[in-house]
Amino acid sequence: MSATEELAGRLRGTVLPAVLTPMDASGAVDFTALRRYAERMAAERIGGVAVWAHTGRGLHLAEADRRRVLEVWRDAVDVPVVAGAGVPRALRGAPLDEAEDAAVAMAARAAELGADAVMVYPVARHHALPDGEERAARLHERVAEASGLPVLGFLLHGEAGGYPYAPGLVRRLLEQPATVGIKIATLDRAVDCQDALRAAEGTGALLVTGEDRMFGPSLMWGADTALVGIAAARAGLTGAVLDAWTAGDAAGFLRASGRLDRFAEATFLAPIEGYVQRMLWAAVWEGAIPEEAAFDPYGPPLPDAERRAVVACLERLAKEDGAAA
Repeated sequence: MSATEELAGRLRGTVLPAVLTPMDASGAVDFTALRRYAERMAAERIGGVAVWAHTGRGLHLAEADRRRVLEVWRDAVDVPVVAGAGVPRALRGAPLDEAEDAAVAMAARAAELGADAVMVYPVARHHALPDGEERAARLHERVAEASGLPVLGFLLHGEAGGYPYAPGLVRRLLEQPATVGIKIATLDRAVDCQDALRAAEGTGALLVTGEDRMFGPSLMWGADTALVGIAAARAGLTGAVLDAWTAGDAAGFLRASGRLDRFAEATFLAPIEGYVQRMLWAAVWEGAIPEEAAFDPYGPPLPDAERRAVVACLERLAKEDGAAA
């Protein structure tokens, strides 16, 4: 069995939180808070973790901080660690060849630090090029060659800096030997999500939902694994939906999906880039991250009313848990 097949077997049917990166008001990573958060997450029922992802502001971090972030998670968890690999924000305007080289170098660095797989961020500039699909496919091949790790494709919505991979590109990426699967995160574009999942049918690859606002439906459309930012706090809410679906428990699935949807409504709303701060507030509420390390310097400013809405949602869900017990 190849490393790619072995990893697929470990991850299929599980939830991988796209984890947060605790930062202070100046934007400095709080590594003490990160270690405590990682230790707490390690006690959850999760199949792995995703670091350097959008939720953790991976492309914004300085290289030294990215290294330390991955080292903390590698030390804290005994499940697979998937590391994002993409163009650092500091190189967003660099020539395309240089930007692609940086993504490949990030993947190689992740392998050196002990990652089990890499998830390739889409390069948005590929979308407008006549040879964009060729370049995207080649980038994934280069990442696999440089890292020696299984590769996860990543269809990411434009609000987070990605673009919609055409179904043919999805299929082409999944036919590469090192590709373990593809994460699909279209935000609210049901047709794009369905088309990508249909294109992936029969490949044997992991069909990974990243659909925080369409989580339950994406499972019904064919997703079999989850890598989501909404699991960065209250991971059990997400896991309960996947568990019920996998078990064929229709009533349980409806209950769990409804609860997760309410949490998503309070955290994944316009402006979408504010979801990182909202998830940090949720993590503070549950005691996973301290108040002084719950800042997102890269997102938009949000009114206090949004925090109150997140907390009110969590309190209602907790009250339901108490009543059920």
